[in-house]
Amino acid sequence: MANASGSAQEKLKAGLFAHKPSSIDYALSLGNGKAVLTYRDQREPHNNGQLNLSYFLGSGHLGTTYIYSINHFLFESPVAWYAATKSYDMKPGLAEINEMPPSLPMQSSCLRCHMSAVQASDSGTINRYKSLPFLHSGITCETCHGDSQNHIRNGGRSPIVNPARLTATQRDSICIGCHLEGDVTVERSGHSPLDYHPGEEISSYLAYYVYGDANATSRGVSEVEQFSQSTCKRISGDKMSCSSCHDPHFTPNASQRTAFFRSKCLSCHNQPEFATHHHPETQDCTSCHMPAKGAENIPHVAWTDHRILRIPENQTSKSQEGQRDRLTPIFSPGANARDLAIAYYKAMLEGDRNLEPVAWEQLTALGDAINSDSEALDALGVVNAERGNSSAAERAFRRVLEISPDDLTALSNLGTLLAKQGKLNGAISMLRQAFDSNPDISGLAKNLARLECAAGDTPAARRTLETTLVYNPDLQDVQRLSAEVSNCGGAESGR
Repeated sequence: MANASGSAQEKLKAGLFAHKPSSIDYALSLGNGKAVLTYRDQREPHNNGQLNLSYFLGSGHLGTTYIYSINHFLFESPVAWYAATKSYDMKPGLAEINEMPPSLPMQSSCLRCHMSAVQASDSGTINRYKSLPFLHSGITCETCHGDSQNHIRNGGRSPIVNPARLTATQRDSICIGCHLEGDVTVERSGHSPLDYHPGEEISSYLAYYVYGDANATSRGVSEVEQFSQSTCKRISGDKMSCSSCHDPHFTPNASQRTAFFRSKCLSCHNQPEFATHHHPETQDCTSCHMPAKGAENIPHVAWTDHRILRIPENQTSKSQEGQRDRLTPIFSPGANARDLAIAYYKAMLEGDRNLEPVAWEQLTALGDAINSDSEALDALGVVNAERGNSSAAERAFRRVLEISPDDLTALSNLGTLLAKQGKLNGAISMLRQAFDSNPDISGLAKNLARLECAAGDTPAARRTLETTLVYNPDLQDVQRLSAEVSNCGGAESGR
């Protein structure tokens, strides 16, 4: 865990990758003490550039990605190193893209399981950090043991958190916080996982949901969920935890691995038939009972099956027909109606449009209970806007802006609503405020530039697109729009 992140120079894997759908050639190299990603468009040779990589993310067991910064905005590289293929490939979701992808914002929610003391992004932004985005690379002692300052100051006499002495829920929360995602994860109202401290229950900060037909082996980061389904865990109960098999202070190397994990199995399965007679030709228990399985949502990655099946070949997960539209909470005893509504909304945004009616119905049913909940109000505004309920959507977004005047979702969506109503000046004002804080979001830039052009303000439209090209230098649609607004046909007074 200590090697989960660090300076890019420490773990750069020099290599080349040619992405055929986009005709972009990528090269990662190390020179003059700098880690660099260069790219070149084979179709448009003038579309080329270089990114100075700041950090790596990922221990390398499954893969490694890199992070770069432009004007204090953090981004993830479009390509990643995959251990299974020992080569570079596109990040998940980018395999079929036919041009240079837009910049990928690196949010604190993505950093928190790879770095320590991760900070929140600047207010009104999703990936700008005016100070350090995190205080320590890798996973430090404090991640599991809490604040250690007094412990160190007093020569070890002041206590620190000992996970073994916590309740089972508090102990397991330390692992769940980073080793469980489910199908949808929701931040509880008024709580950020960045504020979680060992000894607390992670369910106070996050609610996890899975579909009714969930196959826990089909997605990544589901070890805790799989483990809870194992016969070993169900029989052992609270006395068995992740640390029963994993030592957070030690990772066996390749030559030690088989004996290390076999000893964990035999500590419970200590009957003679297991120690000496059960498949003596295969000492690696995990090769049969915990095989690696591919994750459908992460290419080139195989995750160990933590269900610990007795006969893996005959015990594959079976889907429950007709349950794909039902989300169920797991490891989330405090999950409420608000959390479930947000879960359906997030699942809808991630591509399952069939869930839109459920999200709308549940968000609407919350009524005044979410009157001070910005995230829920934003969700309610979005679904109402999509349904053509403009007045309800506008009320929701304006209420959000009363709570949080720089809320990106409310500003950008309210600006779009006003534009549809022909209220050009109000729309430009809203989008301009959002864009000034988030100039790296190309979609926001395009919407704003079109409105500025419609208002006849050619210089403003040009400046908007030129600004976003700093962060998305080779986006073809932005370049085309920039040419189109070269003369908006109106006054150029910048009104």
